[in-house]
Amino acid sequence: MEPVIGIIGGSGFYRMPGLRRLTAFSPSTPFGPPSSEVVIGQLGEVEVAFLARHGPGHRLPPSAVPCRANVFALKEMGVHTIVGVNAVGSLHVDYAPGHLVLPDDLYDRTRGRPASFFGPGLVAHVGFAEPLCAASRAVLFQSRAAAERPVHEGGTLVVIEGPRFSTRAESHHYRACGFRLVGMTSLPEAALAREAEVCYVALTMVTDYDVWHADAEPVSVEVIVRRLGETVAAAQALVAAALPALANRDDCDCRHALATALTTAPGAVDPAVLARLAPMVGRYLGQAR
Repeated sequence: MEPVIGIIGGSGFYRMPGLRRLTAFSPSTPFGPPSSEVVIGQLGEVEVAFLARHGPGHRLPPSAVPCRANVFALKEMGVHTIVGVNAVGSLHVDYAPGHLVLPDDLYDRTRGRPASFFGPGLVAHVGFAEPLCAASRAVLFQSRAAAERPVHEGGTLVVIEGPRFSTRAESHHYRACGFRLVGMTSLPEAALAREAEVCYVALTMVTDYDVWHADAEPVSVEVIVRRLGETVAAAQALVAAALPALANRDDCDCRHALATALTTAPGAVDPAVLARLAPMVGRYLGQAR
């Protein structure tokens, strides 16, 4: 039985209570090894694949996370939906530390991270107007009672390069732009999931008010770790409650993102690139998955 749900756990979210471990292995991909071994297990009746984004002991900074390898490995296993869990700062007074948020849009401020599976030999331009799967987000929001704390839906998450935190000027600028959250890890993860035709939803844990709030404690590693200790269990409970509905979701536009995105003429596709990307493009270019 193949796992249908992938969980990429970020800061503080290193495991899933109740996950009955079936096996763990370290897959190889054309883009190198993933951040960590992938644990395949069951939560209730749902087969899931869990991967720690920052590796064992949190040894990978945001810019060094091998997002292509992580997403490719989950795709090759048969995952059709990824829940990306991460810690964020709030840029809106109502999104308080300790709350959970399901953002509906992303703004990219990263630099130099490998952000696509495609390139010379096979070109693709996927649609990304709605970067986060709305149907998956709705499922998680419907399960919000399991978190036993406020869960918000909506708002734009600005993804910065890191690893440093924002300056006050940057924080105020992001607020002026109308962004509601700031983080470091949802991109290029979400974009790669779209290229892989995998539904992707972000579940964020608010740890701080960044540095814009004059009356709040500025963001620091100490603040984040403390707040995550108070919030992770709620995020885990929410994900666990949503898993059955996520696993049984009907088809989705996310899962056909390449249908109109492949640009290179079939006869001009580099065979080596085609072989490398067969798990994603094989059904369009005449190769079995």
